[in-house]
Amino acid sequence: MLNILTRTELADILRVSRQTLSNWEKDEDKKELIRLINQGLAFDEMMDIAKKNLSELEDIQKNANSGKFKLK
Repeated sequence: MLNILTRTELADILRVSRQTLSNWEKDEDKKELIRLINQGLAFDEMMDIAKKNLSELEDIQKNANSGKFKLK
């Protein structure tokens, strides 16, 4: 599940003040920048989840191949 960042958390990640982030959000050109940053952070989180799922599937495959259980 994707986490929603607060504006304060996002400002911390970007290493700017909350006020700077707020000013960016008021600027039409910078609103797009904020949207792209949020999409990038969401993508990173989805990749972490995918890597975890792949690792779990590889473990299941190893167990199946070792005879610990059989896949249908």
